[in-house]
Amino acid sequence: MQGAARLAAGAALASGAGRVYVDLLGLGPGEVADAGRPELMRGRLTEVPGAVGVMGCGAGDSIAPALPSLLRTLPRVVIDADALNAIAADANLQALVRARPAGTTLLTPHPLEAARLLNRGTAAIQADRLAAAQELAMQLGCTVVLKGSGSVIASPTERPSICASGGPALATAGSGDVLSGWLGGLWAQQPSATAHAIACAGVDVHGRAGEGEGVLRAGDLIERLAAPR
Repeated sequence: MQGAARLAAGAALASGAGRVYVDLLGLGPGEVADAGRPELMRGRLTEVPGAVGVMGCGAGDSIAPALPSLLRTLPRVVIDADALNAIAADANLQALVRARPAGTTLLTPHPLEAARLLNRGTAAIQADRLAAAQELAMQLGCTVVLKGSGSVIASPTERPSICASGGPALATAGSGDVLSGWLGGLWAQQPSATAHAIACAGVDVHGRAGEGEGVLRAGDLIERLAAPR
């Protein structure tokens, strides 16, 4: 699902990140990263020193072989979608996540992805979202954004936060990819910030951009995020 990766990259660009590289894992030699956004560049994350890696958006099973190197080498990572599913299914990947330095890893699961990571049903996650986010943060030693109505942000050494912004318009295809890219773009501009601080700031802005009546397409959400506030 290359559109997911392009949405994430477009959101990172909209946040103000100076250079955004797109790795579509198998893009043909003559294809561009995004014909509609020529500012986006093709590149391998492992070839960009100091990059913030936003991993998993639309990648399918092809992300799993790339994860060990990315988790070992990238200083800061936002992990979403298929990368979360790969980690849930592989104890070695979970160990690599736990081994990363404190404050450098940000996970953005929706309830089903969180359920897979915690090896339980989605209903159990939704029954106590705060406890589930805190448990996952402690289990993997990272910051967790449990998405949904009242997104929960939890970290091992921080007081958890609940996002009060947002609305039903954000329950649309691609809005989570936009959030991941936005968080990555913010972090690229604030390299000394912790994952928890970036999550709190980014989730709130994303929520406020999604407030309003009617249908909101993910591409339009990026434009709302980019608008002056």
